[in-house]
Amino acid sequence: MDILEKIKIALKNNLPFVAYKYPDKTFISAFFQKNDELFVTENYLESGFVFAPFDDEKPAILIPDNSSEFIQQDINFNADFCSKNPYPLNDDSEEFHKSIVDKAIKAINNGDFEKVVLSRKEIVKINDFNVLEIFKKLLVTYDKSMVYLWFHPKVGLWLGATPETLFNICGNNIETMSLAGTKEFKGDVNVNWDFKEIEEQNIVTKSIIANLKLICKEVTSSNLETVKAGNLLHLKTKISGVLKDDFCDLKEVIHKIHPTPAVCGFPKIKAKKFIIDNENYNRKFYTGFLGELNLKLKTDTLYSNLFVNLRCMEIEDNNIIIYVGGGITKESNVCKEWEETVAKSKVIKNIL
Repeated sequence: MDILEKIKIALKNNLPFVAYKYPDKTFISAFFQKNDELFVTENYLESGFVFAPFDDEKPAILIPDNSSEFIQQDINFNADFCSKNPYPLNDDSEEFHKSIVDKAIKAINNGDFEKVVLSRKEIVKINDFNVLEIFKKLLVTYDKSMVYLWFHPKVGLWLGATPETLFNICGNNIETMSLAGTKEFKGDVNVNWDFKEIEEQNIVTKSIIANLKLICKEVTSSNLETVKAGNLLHLKTKISGVLKDDFCDLKEVIHKIHPTPAVCGFPKIKAKKFIIDNENYNRKFYTGFLGELNLKLKTDTLYSNLFVNLRCMEIEDNNIIIYVGGGITKESNVCKEWEETVAKSKVIKNIL
């Protein structure tokens, strides 16, 4: 039985599962949990698939390896991109979003923090929704992203196509990235970036490198590059390190990196407080992280491969909830920041 059929059965029987494809891979992986128990992890010692919220003080959901069936399957389908009428949007958030962006800029100029990432959600009303067709379209459209479909009857149903690695650890080697700055792709990746986007990305890069140096004996970074993710362009720096010989605490790695300045801000504690006090909604798992946790290679080497949960949507009753956001610095422009969230929402809207 193929993965798509098993997804149908799991949804019908209200059993937890996750199906996903990592960037540039030609196969789907999936964990199908054998019961509907809600497992969580706080110390990240277990093996399986983790789905963690933005708020790092709350526990992460785990689909355990030892309570699940794990399968992989080559992708052998094409998505049907028939023209359809767009779903009507319930979106009255522009005025509010602009007001908190303006408040954030004033706070930055007042010296409260250097950067904060502010988000919002859009609600799409639906009468019928074929989750498998949307998942298939995400898979064939966003080949360079981590594409996933995640479900737990006691938590909810989420889909996404995220371009951003939180980190990959194999043995004592760690790889991550700094991804920030956004422009719409207009046919050419050779674009001129404004000072605002360069500075925003630089804040993220410096913070990640500084945190890695606390747990690594060596850290290296690549040159800055422009990368395409769907209809968007971003600035990216690859960062890698070698963990200290006596370091084996995955929880500490996560604590040092998540949430990154790319989804929260800098300094983290002050930016996070501003977000919680002002966004006026619960991000839940948006800008959290997800992926394979403590799995074994054939060499018995443990690895974890985690991604930041961006470009995602939550299915709730007859609503599709789309989550989008952007980084705010002292160079930000209120109207441009709004337009950036509109551009990011198209990643999901184009699929719908």
